[in-house]
Amino acid sequence: MDAEFFVALGFVLFVVGLGYLGVHNKLGAALDGRIAKIKDELAEAARLRAEAQALMQSFAAKTVEAEKQAAAIIAQAKLEAEAIAKEAQQRLEEYVARRTKQAQDKIAQAEAQATADVRAAAADAAIKASETVLKTSASGARGAGFVEQGIASVKALVN
Repeated sequence: MDAEFFVALGFVLFVVGLGYLGVHNKLGAALDGRIAKIKDELAEAARLRAEAQALMQSFAAKTVEAEKQAAAIIAQAKLEAEAIAKEAQQRLEEYVARRTKQAQDKIAQAEAQATADVRAAAADAAIKASETVLKTSASGARGAGFVEQGIASVKALVN
């Protein structure tokens, strides 16, 4: 008998011994366990992927909503700025009109005062002129009383 025969016989006995001990069942169970573990990992990965996609869609929706809110805020701010600008313009126009009215009132008051001053000066001049004329034309006690009465009546008319 050859050495090859003994090697083949030893191999067959080794394989039969492994079969007797149930090593093939243990190998199958180990491979089945590994397969189940890989299936669980794949299922977990698929679940995590679906969760990540749902989260990404929710963030996309939130981003769209935030952009809409930002656009609404900007539009509201523009409207408020325009309203403030219109109000400021209106206040400026009212201020200018009020200041113009005050200036016109001051001018009218100054004109009235100037007219009154001119009238008073003219009246004083007329009184002095009439006093001089009356004094020269009317002499004596009777003339002096007449002059005083005329001056008083002119003063009462002017004032």
